[in-house]
Amino acid sequence: MSILLIAFTLLAGGYIGWAIGANDAANCVGADIGSGKMTVKQGIIITCFFSFLGAILLGSRVIKTIGKGIVPLDTLDPQVAVIIALAACFGAGTWVLIATLRGLPVSTSHAIVGAVAGAGLAFGAPVIWKKLLDIFICWVLTPVGAAVIAYILYRPFRRIFYFFVPRKFNDAVIVFFIFATSIYLAFNWGANDVANATGVITGAGIMNAPQAAVFGAIAIIIGIVTFGRKVIQTVGFGITRLAPLMAIVAELASGLNVNLYTLFGIPVSTSHSIVGAVVGVGLVKGIKMVNKKMIGEIVFAWSLTPFASGAISFLVVKLIGLFVKIGG
Repeated sequence: MSILLIAFTLLAGGYIGWAIGANDAANCVGADIGSGKMTVKQGIIITCFFSFLGAILLGSRVIKTIGKGIVPLDTLDPQVAVIIALAACFGAGTWVLIATLRGLPVSTSHAIVGAVAGAGLAFGAPVIWKKLLDIFICWVLTPVGAAVIAYILYRPFRRIFYFFVPRKFNDAVIVFFIFATSIYLAFNWGANDVANATGVITGAGIMNAPQAAVFGAIAIIIGIVTFGRKVIQTVGFGITRLAPLMAIVAELASGLNVNLYTLFGIPVSTSHSIVGAVVGVGLVKGIKMVNKKMIGEIVFAWSLTPFASGAISFLVVKLIGLFVKIGG
């Protein structure tokens, strides 16, 4: 197998990792920054550090699902598996970058799963449709579940907070919870989403899961630092006006949601989860508090994501076939 092909695949893995960091940093801290209790700089530092920990400590669970659960890359010709990995990383990364430039939080899980399926179809490789169906159902349930959890939690959380916390300590305790929920969500995001950057690289046999987790985490951190602010603005300020307690509940609901799926090795969208949770707490104040136009744009981008990334990866496979003799 060509060393150059492997090198390009690793570059593509770094590329999608960078795009994921740029788009998904908002999922961990956007709501908290929007509450006014956390600066963008603080949010970026928290996200970088704790997403890295989540990736290296728990990331291997979902890496295995992405690497072998959609298209069984480990059973294919090694060169074919590497080309599918290359095309999938490039296709998913390109679509996520396009969405980031528009300031739209999209599902990187949608993107990579659609891209793997698209690249597999280009080769006529077997696609495990049952696994895709299971993942799709979870995609639908993710924002709904997060919204319901956030909506249910907000009022009792608010009552408990003001009953037990003395007035003079309100601000200090709020800040503590703002940072604690961001740390919790960043850790779970790293554990779940590092697979989107490196799962196919592992499935193709280029790296093992622990190596891929570290590689993906570094690429994601670079994306957060260099380009993570644009989507943070959308999540923090574009969907609804967030009071500090609303931000805390949104982050907590989203983190619980993602944590549950991660334990089962299911790649779900932290974007879907946090957007659903932000909408859920916004609805407590009434539907008028939610920016329906922005929600419509986000949902439209969500619906396009698996198909757009799949189409790009399909075309990349066909393009590579013009220059590389497959199986030779």
